[in-house]
Amino acid sequence: MRSLILTLFVLLLFTVVAPAGELYGTITDGTRPIAAGVKVTIGVSEKVYSVETDKFGSYRVFVKEKGKCVLTVHLKDQTASADLFSYDRSTRYDWILEVRNDKALLRRK
Repeated sequence: MRSLILTLFVLLLFTVVAPAGELYGTITDGTRPIAAGVKVTIGVSEKVYSVETDKFGSYRVFVKEKGKCVLTVHLKDQTASADLFSYDRSTRYDWILEVRNDKALLRRK
């Protein structure tokens, strides 16, 4: 009986401290993935999470906070930003990076 109570307590503890959601997806230029090693940041509640894209233009960030975030793609000499939301679960956001009038823009795929 004691081991059952201890097991239930441990399970309850892990559900309380479970991490928030994962934000992941790809960034393309419309026809192909952007280059590997492009810096991607996600800012939420004064905290910034930073990763780099892989050879497929993919990114994956575990965000502890929930709510509205700002994803920023850092190119050579400019940045492109867009709003997204972090939830308790994994959420996929795929983006198309466009350059118009020498300005980088992100839009949802």
